[in-house]
Amino acid sequence: MGVPLIQSYRVGRYILAQKLQGRKRYPLVLMLEPLFRCNLACSGCGKIDYPDETLDRRLSVEECIGAAEECGAPIVSIAGGEPLIHKDMPAVVEGLVERKRFVYLCTNALLLKKRMGDYQPSPYLTFSVHLDGNAHRHDDSVCQPGTYQRATEAIREAVGRGFRVTVNCTLFQGEGADEVAAFLDDCKALGVEGVTISPGFNYERAPQQEVFIQRRASRQLFRDIFRIGKERKSRWKFNQSSLFLDFLAGNQNYQCTPWGNPTRNIFGWQKPCYLLVSEGYAQTFNELMETTPWDKYGVGVNGKCDQCQVHSGFEPTAVNDTFAHPLKALKVALLGPRTAGPMAPDMPVSPPAQGTEHPVFPLHVER
Repeated sequence: MGVPLIQSYRVGRYILAQKLQGRKRYPLVLMLEPLFRCNLACSGCGKIDYPDETLDRRLSVEECIGAAEECGAPIVSIAGGEPLIHKDMPAVVEGLVERKRFVYLCTNALLLKKRMGDYQPSPYLTFSVHLDGNAHRHDDSVCQPGTYQRATEAIREAVGRGFRVTVNCTLFQGEGADEVAAFLDDCKALGVEGVTISPGFNYERAPQQEVFIQRRASRQLFRDIFRIGKERKSRWKFNQSSLFLDFLAGNQNYQCTPWGNPTRNIFGWQKPCYLLVSEGYAQTFNELMETTPWDKYGVGVNGKCDQCQVHSGFEPTAVNDTFAHPLKALKVALLGPRTAGPMAPDMPVSPPAQGTEHPVFPLHVER
Protein backbone atom coordinates (compact mmCIF):
# COMPACT_ATOMS: atom_id res chain seq x y z
CA MET A 1 0.00 0.00 0.00
CA GLY A 2 1.09 3.59 -0.61
CA VAL A 3 0.10 5.14 2.74
CA PRO A 4 2.93 6.24 5.10
CA LEU A 5 3.14 4.61 8.51
CA ILE A 6 2.47 7.84 10.43
CA GLN A 7 -0.79 8.37 8.57
CA SER A 8 -1.88 4.75 8.97
CA TYR A 9 -1.13 4.94 12.69
CA ARG A 10 -2.95 8.21 13.35
CA VAL A 11 -6.00 7.28 11.27
CA GLY A 12 -6.11 3.83 12.88
CA ARG A 13 -5.95 5.39 16.33
CA TYR A 14 -8.78 7.75 15.42
CA ILE A 15 -11.00 4.92 14.17
CA LEU A 16 -10.28 2.81 17.24
CA ALA A 17 -11.25 5.73 19.48
CA GLN A 18 -14.58 6.11 17.65
CA LYS A 19 -15.33 2.41 18.07
CA LEU A 20 -14.41 2.41 21.75
CA GLN A 21 -16.84 5.30 22.23
CA GLY A 22 -19.56 3.28 20.54
CA ARG A 23 -20.08 5.67 17.61
CA LYS A 24 -21.75 3.93 14.68
CA ARG A 25 -21.45 6.92 12.34
CA TYR A 26 -18.31 9.00 12.20
CA PRO A 27 -16.39 10.79 9.43
CA LEU A 28 -13.13 9.48 8.05
CA VAL A 29 -12.37 12.05 5.32
CA LEU A 30 -13.73 15.58 5.05
CA MET A 31 -14.33 16.37 1.39
CA LEU A 32 -13.87 20.13 1.27
CA GLU A 33 -14.94 22.02 -1.85
CA PRO A 34 -14.08 25.69 -1.21
CA LEU A 35 -15.00 26.72 -4.77
CA PHE A 36 -16.58 25.32 -7.92
CA ARG A 37 -14.70 27.34 -10.53
CA CYS A 38 -12.22 25.37 -12.59
CA ASN A 39 -9.79 25.88 -15.47
CA LEU A 40 -11.00 22.70 -17.20
CA ALA A 41 -14.37 21.48 -18.50
CA CYS A 42 -14.32 17.71 -17.93
CA SER A 43 -17.01 15.54 -19.50
CA GLY A 44 -17.67 13.69 -16.24
CA CYS A 45 -18.06 16.75 -14.02
CA GLY A 46 -20.31 19.74 -14.71
CA LYS A 47 -19.34 21.99 -11.80
CA ILE A 48 -18.58 24.94 -14.07
CA ASP A 49 -22.12 24.93 -15.44
CA TYR A 50 -23.28 26.86 -12.39
CA PRO A 51 -24.00 30.57 -13.00
CA ASP A 52 -21.14 33.03 -12.58
CA GLU A 53 -22.42 34.30 -9.23
CA THR A 54 -22.03 30.75 -7.89
CA LEU A 55 -18.65 30.20 -9.54
CA ASP A 56 -17.38 33.43 -7.99
CA ARG A 57 -18.17 32.24 -4.45
CA ARG A 58 -15.41 31.00 -2.15
CA LEU A 59 -15.25 29.50 1.31
CA SER A 60 -13.04 31.67 3.49
CA VAL A 61 -10.00 30.40 5.38
CA GLU A 62 -12.03 30.55 8.58
CA GLU A 63 -14.90 28.55 7.03
CA CYS A 64 -12.51 25.88 5.75
CA ILE A 65 -10.71 25.49 9.06
CA GLY A 66 -14.03 25.63 10.89
CA ALA A 67 -15.43 22.80 8.78
CA ALA A 68 -12.43 20.62 9.65
CA GLU A 69 -12.79 21.40 13.35
CA GLU A 70 -16.55 20.86 13.25
CA CYS A 71 -16.22 17.54 11.44
CA GLY A 72 -13.16 16.19 13.24
CA ALA A 73 -12.06 13.82 10.46
CA PRO A 74 -8.31 13.11 10.45
CA ILE A 75 -8.06 13.52 6.65
CA VAL A 76 -9.16 16.51 4.56
CA SER A 77 -9.46 16.12 0.80
CA ILE A 78 -9.63 19.57 -0.81
CA ALA A 79 -11.26 19.51 -4.22
CA GLY A 80 -13.40 21.86 -6.26
CA GLY A 81 -13.36 23.19 -8.94
CA GLU A 82 -9.64 23.66 -8.98
CA PRO A 83 -8.34 24.51 -5.48
CA LEU A 84 -5.16 26.20 -6.73
CA ILE A 85 -7.35 28.98 -8.18
CA HIS A 86 -8.35 29.92 -4.62
CA LYS A 87 -6.02 32.78 -3.59
CA ASP A 88 -6.18 31.81 0.10
CA MET A 89 -5.47 28.12 -0.42
CA PRO A 90 -1.92 28.30 1.03
CA ALA A 91 -3.39 29.71 4.26
CA VAL A 92 -6.08 27.00 4.32
CA VAL A 93 -3.48 24.25 3.90
CA GLU A 94 -1.17 25.80 6.48
CA GLY A 95 -3.99 26.00 9.03
CA LEU A 96 -4.99 22.38 8.49
CA VAL A 97 -1.40 21.12 8.66
CA GLU A 98 -0.89 23.03 11.92
CA ARG A 99 -3.85 21.06 13.28
CA LYS A 100 -2.19 17.85 12.06
CA ARG A 101 -4.83 17.02 9.51
CA PHE A 102 -3.64 14.93 6.58
CA VAL A 103 -4.41 17.17 3.61
CA TYR A 104 -4.89 15.84 0.08
CA LEU A 105 -4.87 18.88 -2.18
CA CYS A 106 -6.63 17.64 -5.33
CA THR A 107 -5.52 19.38 -8.51
CA ASN A 108 -5.44 18.97 -12.27
CA ALA A 109 -1.85 20.28 -11.93
CA LEU A 110 -2.15 22.93 -14.63
CA LEU A 111 -1.22 25.56 -12.04
CA LEU A 112 0.94 23.36 -9.85
CA LYS A 113 4.34 24.45 -11.15
CA LYS A 114 3.39 28.11 -10.75
CA ARG A 115 1.93 27.71 -7.22
CA MET A 116 4.23 25.02 -5.81
CA GLY A 117 6.39 27.59 -4.06
CA ASP A 118 3.42 28.64 -1.93
CA TYR A 119 3.60 25.32 -0.06
CA GLN A 120 6.15 23.47 2.06
CA PRO A 121 6.79 19.70 1.93
CA SER A 122 5.21 18.01 4.92
CA PRO A 123 4.10 14.50 5.92
CA TYR A 124 0.66 16.10 6.33
CA LEU A 125 0.40 17.51 2.80
CA THR A 126 -0.10 15.54 -0.41
CA PHE A 127 -0.68 16.85 -3.90
CA SER A 128 -3.31 14.51 -5.36
CA VAL A 129 -3.04 14.94 -9.12
CA HIS A 130 -5.98 13.98 -11.29
CA LEU A 131 -4.97 11.73 -14.19
CA ASP A 132 -7.65 9.69 -15.94
CA GLY A 133 -5.40 7.21 -17.69
CA ASN A 134 -2.75 7.65 -20.35
CA ALA A 135 -2.22 10.84 -22.35
CA HIS A 136 -4.94 10.12 -24.89
CA ARG A 137 -7.50 9.00 -22.30
CA HIS A 138 -6.79 11.81 -19.91
CA ASP A 139 -6.80 14.62 -22.46
CA ASP A 140 -10.04 13.25 -23.91
CA SER A 141 -11.62 13.04 -20.45
CA VAL A 142 -10.74 16.62 -19.49
CA CYS A 143 -11.56 17.92 -22.99
CA GLN A 144 -8.23 19.71 -23.45
CA PRO A 145 -5.13 18.44 -25.28
CA GLY A 146 -1.74 18.64 -23.62
CA THR A 147 -2.97 18.42 -20.03
CA TYR A 148 -1.42 14.99 -19.38
CA GLN A 149 2.05 16.20 -20.33
CA ARG A 150 1.75 19.34 -18.19
CA ALA A 151 0.44 17.32 -15.23
CA THR A 152 3.19 14.70 -15.39
CA GLU A 153 5.87 17.40 -15.67
CA ALA A 154 4.45 19.03 -12.52
CA ILE A 155 4.38 15.66 -10.74
CA ARG A 156 8.06 15.07 -11.45
CA GLU A 157 8.97 18.51 -10.15
CA ALA A 158 6.87 18.10 -6.99
CA VAL A 159 8.40 14.68 -6.28
CA GLY A 160 11.84 16.16 -6.88
CA ARG A 161 11.16 18.91 -4.35
CA GLY A 162 10.22 16.38 -1.68
CA PHE A 163 6.42 16.68 -1.73
CA ARG A 164 4.13 13.75 -1.17
CA VAL A 165 2.34 13.15 -4.47
CA THR A 166 -0.42 10.71 -5.40
CA VAL A 167 -2.44 10.17 -8.56
CA ASN A 168 -6.23 10.16 -8.51
CA CYS A 169 -7.57 8.13 -11.45
CA THR A 170 -11.18 7.65 -12.53
CA LEU A 171 -11.91 4.97 -15.11
CA PHE A 172 -14.67 5.54 -17.65
CA GLN A 173 -16.48 3.52 -20.27
CA GLY A 174 -14.31 1.87 -22.91
CA GLU A 175 -11.19 1.35 -20.80
CA GLY A 176 -9.08 -1.76 -21.48
CA ALA A 177 -7.20 -3.69 -18.80
CA ASP A 178 -3.88 -3.68 -20.71
CA GLU A 179 -4.17 0.06 -21.20
CA VAL A 180 -4.86 0.71 -17.51
CA ALA A 181 -2.05 -1.61 -16.46
CA ALA A 182 0.37 0.33 -18.66
CA PHE A 183 -0.87 3.57 -17.09
CA LEU A 184 -0.23 2.18 -13.59
CA ASP A 185 3.29 1.28 -14.73
CA ASP A 186 3.73 4.89 -15.84
CA CYS A 187 2.54 6.16 -12.44
CA LYS A 188 5.06 3.92 -10.72
CA ALA A 189 7.79 5.33 -12.94
CA LEU A 190 6.74 8.87 -12.00
CA GLY A 191 7.68 8.09 -8.39
CA VAL A 192 4.30 8.91 -6.86
CA GLU A 193 3.42 7.59 -3.43
CA GLY A 194 0.38 5.69 -4.68
CA VAL A 195 -2.68 5.74 -6.90
CA THR A 196 -6.29 6.23 -5.87
CA ILE A 197 -8.34 4.44 -8.51
CA SER A 198 -12.10 4.22 -8.87
CA PRO A 199 -14.66 3.49 -11.58
CA GLY A 200 -16.54 6.44 -13.03
CA PHE A 201 -19.63 7.34 -11.04
CA ASN A 202 -22.91 8.88 -12.13
CA TYR A 203 -22.34 12.41 -10.93
CA GLU A 204 -25.71 14.10 -11.39
CA ARG A 205 -24.43 17.29 -13.04
CA ALA A 206 -22.14 15.54 -15.51
CA PRO A 207 -22.89 16.65 -19.07
CA GLN A 208 -22.16 13.22 -20.57
CA GLN A 209 -23.81 10.42 -18.57
CA GLU A 210 -22.86 7.77 -21.12
CA VAL A 211 -19.19 7.91 -20.08
CA PHE A 212 -19.83 6.17 -16.75
CA ILE A 213 -18.94 2.50 -16.42
CA GLN A 214 -21.53 0.06 -15.03
CA ARG A 215 -20.90 -2.10 -11.96
CA ARG A 216 -20.80 -5.49 -13.68
CA ALA A 217 -18.35 -4.35 -16.35
CA SER A 218 -16.31 -2.50 -13.74
CA ARG A 219 -15.83 -5.63 -11.61
CA GLN A 220 -14.48 -7.63 -14.55
CA LEU A 221 -12.25 -4.75 -15.65
CA PHE A 222 -10.58 -4.55 -12.25
CA ARG A 223 -10.13 -8.32 -12.10
CA ASP A 224 -8.36 -8.17 -15.44
CA ILE A 225 -6.18 -5.25 -14.30
CA PHE A 226 -5.13 -6.98 -11.08
CA ARG A 227 -4.51 -10.27 -12.95
CA ILE A 228 -2.11 -8.49 -15.31
CA GLY A 229 -0.37 -6.90 -12.33
CA LYS A 230 0.15 -10.30 -10.70
CA GLU A 231 1.41 -11.88 -13.89
CA ARG A 232 3.92 -9.09 -14.40
CA LYS A 233 4.77 -8.79 -10.69
CA SER A 234 4.22 -5.07 -11.14
CA ARG A 235 3.96 -4.18 -7.43
CA TRP A 236 1.78 -1.14 -8.02
CA LYS A 237 1.12 1.04 -4.97
CA PHE A 238 -2.45 2.09 -4.24
CA ASN A 239 -3.49 4.77 -1.79
CA GLN A 240 -6.44 2.61 -0.72
CA SER A 241 -7.28 -0.28 1.57
CA SER A 242 -6.75 -3.82 0.33
CA LEU A 243 -10.40 -4.70 0.91
CA PHE A 244 -11.63 -1.78 -1.21
CA LEU A 245 -9.51 -3.08 -4.08
CA ASP A 246 -10.97 -6.53 -3.40
CA PHE A 247 -14.42 -4.96 -3.58
CA LEU A 248 -13.61 -3.43 -6.96
CA ALA A 249 -12.68 -6.90 -8.19
CA GLY A 250 -16.09 -8.23 -7.21
CA ASN A 251 -14.94 -10.24 -4.19
CA GLN A 252 -16.72 -8.23 -1.49
CA ASN A 253 -20.37 -7.26 -1.33
CA TYR A 254 -20.41 -3.84 0.34
CA GLN A 255 -23.00 -1.15 0.87
CA CYS A 256 -21.73 2.42 0.87
CA THR A 257 -21.01 4.49 3.98
CA PRO A 258 -21.79 8.03 2.78
CA TRP A 259 -21.25 9.69 6.16
CA GLY A 260 -17.66 8.41 6.11
CA ASN A 261 -16.67 11.12 3.61
CA PRO A 262 -18.99 14.09 4.24
CA THR A 263 -18.86 17.05 1.86
CA ARG A 264 -18.70 20.71 2.85
CA ASN A 265 -18.96 23.17 -0.04
CA ILE A 266 -20.11 26.72 -0.75
CA PHE A 267 -23.76 25.72 -0.20
CA GLY A 268 -23.26 23.95 3.13
CA TRP A 269 -22.97 20.29 4.16
CA GLN A 270 -24.23 18.24 1.20
CA LYS A 271 -26.75 15.43 1.70
CA PRO A 272 -25.93 12.53 1.52
CA CYS A 273 -22.72 12.72 -0.58
CA TYR A 274 -21.07 14.97 -3.16
CA LEU A 275 -22.39 12.94 -6.11
CA LEU A 276 -26.07 13.64 -5.45
CA VAL A 277 -26.51 17.38 -5.85
CA SER A 278 -30.31 17.51 -5.61
CA GLU A 279 -30.80 16.11 -2.09
CA GLY A 280 -30.31 19.35 -0.17
CA TYR A 281 -27.86 20.79 2.34
CA ALA A 282 -27.44 21.10 6.08
CA GLN A 283 -26.04 24.20 7.74
CA THR A 284 -23.95 22.33 10.32
CA PHE A 285 -22.18 19.00 10.47
CA ASN A 286 -24.38 17.83 13.35
CA GLU A 287 -27.46 18.71 11.32
CA LEU A 288 -26.09 16.68 8.41
CA MET A 289 -25.52 13.63 10.60
CA GLU A 290 -28.82 13.87 12.46
CA THR A 291 -31.29 14.87 9.72
CA THR A 292 -30.04 13.02 6.61
CA PRO A 293 -32.24 9.94 5.95
CA TRP A 294 -29.22 7.67 5.46
CA ASP A 295 -31.32 4.53 5.06
CA LYS A 296 -32.88 5.96 1.88
CA TYR A 297 -29.60 5.77 -0.04
CA GLY A 298 -27.48 2.91 -1.32
CA VAL A 299 -27.33 0.20 -3.95
CA GLY A 300 -30.69 -1.51 -4.23
CA VAL A 301 -32.30 1.25 -2.17
CA ASN A 302 -32.09 4.33 -4.37
CA GLY A 303 -31.89 4.24 -8.17
CA LYS A 304 -29.36 7.07 -8.18
CA CYS A 305 -26.94 4.88 -6.24
CA ASP A 306 -27.25 1.57 -8.07
CA GLN A 307 -24.21 1.82 -10.37
CA CYS A 308 -21.91 3.55 -7.89
CA GLN A 309 -18.65 2.05 -6.64
CA VAL A 310 -16.85 5.28 -5.87
CA HIS A 311 -14.14 5.18 -3.22
CA SER A 312 -15.63 8.06 -1.20
CA GLY A 313 -18.65 5.89 -0.38
CA PHE A 314 -17.21 2.38 -0.27
CA GLU A 315 -13.70 2.96 1.10
CA PRO A 316 -15.06 3.76 4.59
CA THR A 317 -17.02 0.49 4.44
CA ALA A 318 -13.87 -1.40 3.50
CA VAL A 319 -11.95 0.29 6.35
CA ASN A 320 -14.62 -0.78 8.83
CA ASP A 321 -14.42 -4.33 7.47
CA THR A 322 -10.64 -4.21 7.87
CA PHE A 323 -11.04 -3.47 11.57
CA ALA A 324 -13.68 -6.18 11.92
CA HIS A 325 -11.72 -8.81 9.96
CA PRO A 326 -8.01 -7.90 10.06
CA LEU A 327 -6.81 -11.35 8.96
CA LYS A 328 -8.97 -11.22 5.85
CA ALA A 329 -7.58 -7.77 5.03
CA LEU A 330 -4.01 -8.94 5.64
CA LYS A 331 -4.47 -11.90 3.30
CA VAL A 332 -5.68 -9.64 0.49
CA ALA A 333 -2.87 -7.17 1.18
CA LEU A 334 -0.29 -9.96 0.84
CA LEU A 335 -1.79 -11.89 -2.07
CA GLY A 336 -3.76 -9.19 -3.87
CA PRO A 337 -7.43 -9.33 -4.91
CA ARG A 338 -8.68 -12.67 -6.23
CA THR A 339 -8.97 -12.50 -10.03
CA ALA A 340 -10.74 -15.79 -10.83
CA GLY A 341 -13.71 -17.78 -9.61
CA PRO A 342 -17.22 -16.63 -8.74
CA MET A 343 -17.81 -13.03 -7.77
CA ALA A 344 -19.66 -12.01 -4.64
CA PRO A 345 -23.39 -11.68 -5.40
CA ASP A 346 -24.15 -8.08 -6.20
CA MET A 347 -27.05 -6.27 -4.60
CA PRO A 348 -30.18 -6.10 -6.76
CA VAL A 349 -30.71 -2.71 -8.33
CA SER A 350 -33.73 -0.71 -7.31
CA PRO A 351 -36.56 0.04 -9.75
CA PRO A 352 -36.23 3.54 -11.24
CA ALA A 353 -38.39 6.08 -9.46
CA GLN A 354 -40.22 8.77 -11.35
CA GLY A 355 -38.23 11.97 -11.56
CA THR A 356 -34.86 10.41 -10.70
CA GLU A 357 -33.39 10.49 -14.18
CA HIS A 358 -29.98 12.11 -14.32
CA PRO A 359 -30.18 15.67 -15.66
CA VAL A 360 -27.88 16.64 -18.50
CA PHE A 361 -26.13 20.02 -18.50
CA PRO A 362 -24.31 20.41 -21.84
CA LEU A 363 -23.40 24.08 -21.47
CA HIS A 364 -19.65 23.76 -21.07
CA VAL A 365 -19.46 21.16 -23.84
CA GLU A 366 -21.09 23.66 -26.18
CA ARG A 367 -18.71 26.37 -25.03
